[in-house]
Amino acid sequence: MNYHCQQNLITPDNNLKTILEFICSEANNLINCGIYYCRQLYFQARNYVTGYQLDKIMKRNLHFKALRSSVAQQALHKVADSFKSYKKLKALYFQGKLEIKPRFPKYRKSGGLAPGVYSTRWVKLTSKGIKCSLGKQVKAWFGLDCFYLPMPSNLEFNEIKEIRIVPKNNCFYAEYVTVVLEQKINLNPNNALGIDHGLDNWLTCVSNIGKSFIIDGRKVKSQNQWYNKKIAKLKKGKAQDYWDDKLAAITEKHNRQMRDNICRCGFGTL
Repeated sequence: MNYHCQQNLITPDNNLKTILEFICSEANNLINCGIYYCRQLYFQARNYVTGYQLDKIMKRNLHFKALRSSVAQQALHKVADSFKSYKKLKALYFQGKLEIKPRFPKYRKSGGLAPGVYSTRWVKLTSKGIKCSLGKQVKAWFGLDCFYLPMPSNLEFNEIKEIRIVPKNNCFYAEYVTVVLEQKINLNPNNALGIDHGLDNWLTCVSNIGKSFIIDGRKVKSQNQWYNKKIAKLKKGKAQDYWDDKLAAITEKHNRQMRDNICRCGFGTL
């Protein structure tokens, strides 16, 4: 079973933007609380917890209560999974099967935003869009019980398994995860494609069956040059780590352009 993820840019009004910022901020804080607990448990008892154990332990946490329970659980399960991966990598390192010593999962940036994940079991499709509940605690605090996300016109609601709210450079994206049936493809192992990466010629592809092509890279080169000049101009005379909303907006625009170029070229098939 394969999964497909479609990413749509959300254009929220002020109310929806505030709600999305709240969800992602609380998810970020909850993840840091979960990491702190897991780190302390390891340092003091050399022990690990599962995602379900972490749910039970953090259930009374204020940030857990501020989120829909399923969203909070998804965030904590990611924390538990990261420590589970660390445990496996550590074992491989001491067996000599891994050259670089694995590092402990790090805290997320304080005051930052983290993705909020909704399982479709807890959302509904209405005439206003996809209804996502906020939980009892938020309703008691602010009098709000839900918000709405747009339903993609090219998807069926019953096909969606998960909805992620992803913050990027002062923007919010909705990622719709669907199940894609596996397709059996008869490949000929004798056929080959040689790919040479360049600048003006982005990709030069030569096959052994006489079908060759070149993907023009001049547009991508121009977009990268524009982006680099803009960033250099805005950061001139500033500290190396200087960042602001304008830089974030330009970077996000450039990232979208690059994703669009890749999708138009059909790189997913290579």
